[in-house]
Amino acid sequence: YCIFFPSFPFFSDAICSFVICNDSSLRSQPIIFNPDFFVEKLRHEKPEVFTELVVSNITRLIDLPGAELAQLMGEEDPKLPGANSTASGFFRSLMSLKRKEKGVVFGSPLTEEGIAQVSQLIEYLHKNLRAEGLFRVPGNSIRQQILKDALNSGTDIDLDSGEFHSNDVATLLKMFLGELPEPLLTHKHFHAHLKIADLTLFDEKGNKTSTPDKERQIEALQLLFLILPAPNRSLLKLLLDLLYQTAKKQDKNKMSAHNLALMFAPHILWPRNVTANDLQENITKLNNGVTFMIKHSQKLFKAPVYIRECARLHYLGSRAHTSKDDLDLLTSSGSKELQPLKSQKRSRLDSCHQEETQQRTEEALKELFRHVHNMPDSAKKKKLIRQFNKHPTALTPGSDVPTSPAPRRTRSRSFSGLIKRKVLGTPVILERKSRDTTPEPVRVSKENVQLLQKCGSPAHMSQAKLKSLEGQKEESCRRMRARLLSKDSSSL
Repeated sequence: YCIFFPSFPFFSDAICSFVICNDSSLRSQPIIFNPDFFVEKLRHEKPEVFTELVVSNITRLIDLPGAELAQLMGEEDPKLPGANSTASGFFRSLMSLKRKEKGVVFGSPLTEEGIAQVSQLIEYLHKNLRAEGLFRVPGNSIRQQILKDALNSGTDIDLDSGEFHSNDVATLLKMFLGELPEPLLTHKHFHAHLKIADLTLFDEKGNKTSTPDKERQIEALQLLFLILPAPNRSLLKLLLDLLYQTAKKQDKNKMSAHNLALMFAPHILWPRNVTANDLQENITKLNNGVTFMIKHSQKLFKAPVYIRECARLHYLGSRAHTSKDDLDLLTSSGSKELQPLKSQKRSRLDSCHQEETQQRTEEALKELFRHVHNMPDSAKKKKLIRQFNKHPTALTPGSDVPTSPAPRRTRSRSFSGLIKRKVLGTPVILERKSRDTTPEPVRVSKENVQLLQKCGSPAHMSQAKLKSLEGQKEESCRRMRARLLSKDSSSL
């Protein structure tokens, strides 16, 4: 693809046109990308949507009452200082007479033809920025009139011939700006620019300070410049760039940004037909505002990032974000849109890996438990089973392979128990009752197991019957003890 720009530099913000090119020699040329492409496209194709988008963000930064906002939108005629004054000085009369003599370029509203003619003056001054007192020292009036007539008639001018001096050209440029029907920033924007000077930083307690908030001021100027008429914006860009380059060479021409602002503020920002007395307190704000524009001119003609993103999303069919706060939310998710996908994929892989690992662990535990269960009875087997029982939360095949605990041999250290074992010759096994049995069974000693088996469950016995059983047990023990003692004495 080839990119074709218009021949004049003031159209650098225009939408680039792309055409298919089959010339192989041009395919190796670098492609120029315009980051404001969608912004300019939205401005030209849908101006109402574009204006609403920009103005909504301007009101977020600048406090504009209803009347001033209506003036900015063009819904009401701007109310300017000195408009209601009955005083008509010599300055106002002179300027009004000059504007009645309209020419093709001078005294006429801004047009593309007029900007193309004036751009010759700007281009010449870029080559002659070292002249001391540039824009301050006036040129020759005769040479200026010759040059003015040539520009009005559209005659080709050779400024490099040496016929004209740089001061002639600089004075004529100021004359052209001064004879415009309204300043470059237009009357509608006057009150908005006054409010930009009030954008200051806040302290830790949230109180306003006297320190200017440069970032917010630059952002506000970027937004205001976006809704300027296209000819005004193009010429303003050319002019501020010239003044910026002039201030960079102030060691030669002795013209700082502030000095240049004093020369050009009446043509850029001051309302027409007003004097310094009409502006009173605002004159300092206006001059400082133009100084700020000159110093930061290289940043002011770029659309804010969130405006670019809104315009891009508008044409991609996505939901439009209409403020910088929305963009902050967008960038926090959109700028890292690949990371959530990666994290989701990673979490799915981790969950699958965990499931596989858990399944393998369960199978290994089941196999181990079966192996332990099939082992011959031994102390080692009992120990392993006890270890399995200590971890009930672990998924073991205990439910699949029912196992009954090995019978436990009861021990008794009582004398009657010793006699019992010696007489009977077999251990007494106490059957453990399950925990699901009914309420509070009566505890019976190990020696009464046989008697209880004959009489039934102790839970169904009365207390009297239990006492009788205890008495019978004691009586039988005494008889048995006496019999054993007599048998031992006879053997002796």
